[in-house]
Amino acid sequence: MKKNRKLIMMVDDSLANLSAGKNALSDAYTVLTVPSAAKMLELLERYKPDLILLDVDMPEMDGFAAIKRLKEQPETCDVPVIFLTGMYDDDDEMEGLSLGAIDYIVKPFSPPLLRKRVEVHLLVESQRQELQEYNTNLEGLVAKKTKTVLKLQNKILKAMAELVEGRDIITGDHIGRTQTYLGILLSAVVNSGAWEKQTTDWDTELLLQSSQLHDVGKIAIRDSILKKPGPLNAEEGEEMRRHVACGVYFVEKLEDDEEDSRFLRFAKIFVSFHHEKWDGSGYPHGLSGEDIPLLGRLMAIADVYDALSSDRPYKKAYSHEDSARFIREGGGKHFDPALTELFERVEERFAETLSSWNIPTRNGAARP
Repeated sequence: MKKNRKLIMMVDDSLANLSAGKNALSDAYTVLTVPSAAKMLELLERYKPDLILLDVDMPEMDGFAAIKRLKEQPETCDVPVIFLTGMYDDDDEMEGLSLGAIDYIVKPFSPPLLRKRVEVHLLVESQRQELQEYNTNLEGLVAKKTKTVLKLQNKILKAMAELVEGRDIITGDHIGRTQTYLGILLSAVVNSGAWEKQTTDWDTELLLQSSQLHDVGKIAIRDSILKKPGPLNAEEGEEMRRHVACGVYFVEKLEDDEEDSRFLRFAKIFVSFHHEKWDGSGYPHGLSGEDIPLLGRLMAIADVYDALSSDRPYKKAYSHEDSARFIREGGGKHFDPALTELFERVEERFAETLSSWNIPTRNGAARP
């Protein structure tokens, strides 16, 4: 094996899939192809891969049974696993994620997509290991080192968010833009003094970091829906809406019952409520008015503005003027009317931010 190359172990009972995967990855990685889960467990006594691509549907021992064995062993419990599957069952996907898989890739896979997903997950794992090394010696770090750790955490969150958005290169900058738009709104809310009681525990930097997870549930949504160039049908729309529940599930898996993590508390609010609408017609809870947390109402504006003003698989970008008009006219229906008034005061800063991204604008139907 070549030195200094990441080792990918690909486990599949199909020789055709193993050959396709090796051809797609061998230019950048050392790829070890394995025909069964039993053989994988045997090889793991000699090799520790940087990532495992694991087929779900295999004879004798399927992927679910295999990942349980991996997570039970201290030597392999931290090896990231991506499931390869030809199945589309939501329950199976949720079971796999709950057992510790970090992603699903549907077969037959696209070689460029496989390479990109592997690349991003290895980046996340590399940064996770760096963060773990920092945390091991955290007690002896001075304030400057602590700040470095926070920056590294932010990089990991950004990589995770880009993993979700990166499944569609058109929306790959959505996280960065919504973070900027949200920051403008957060500052305006604090400076207005109108929501003083609700903003007393706000830490803007922490809020902006946690907001990066608002769409993390899309990791469980099929590529065929995320990338669909036209309107979603009723069944597809229902699956797309499922990304909120999946995102909440993901955040809750990170929570520690013994500690109050403001970061995760903020993240759960952004995930849970950014698709609720002021008039109660949103999802998943159908909340209305001030029953929707303030942070959720703010994220709704940032999220929809970016959906309108940037290219999506199903439409071209609206201009700032058209996007801002949609926000203003949505006051009292889609959005908190007090916040749409606040948006009008800082609308110019949204326009400047949009201009800095150099997104060409064209007519198109929005699906925010």
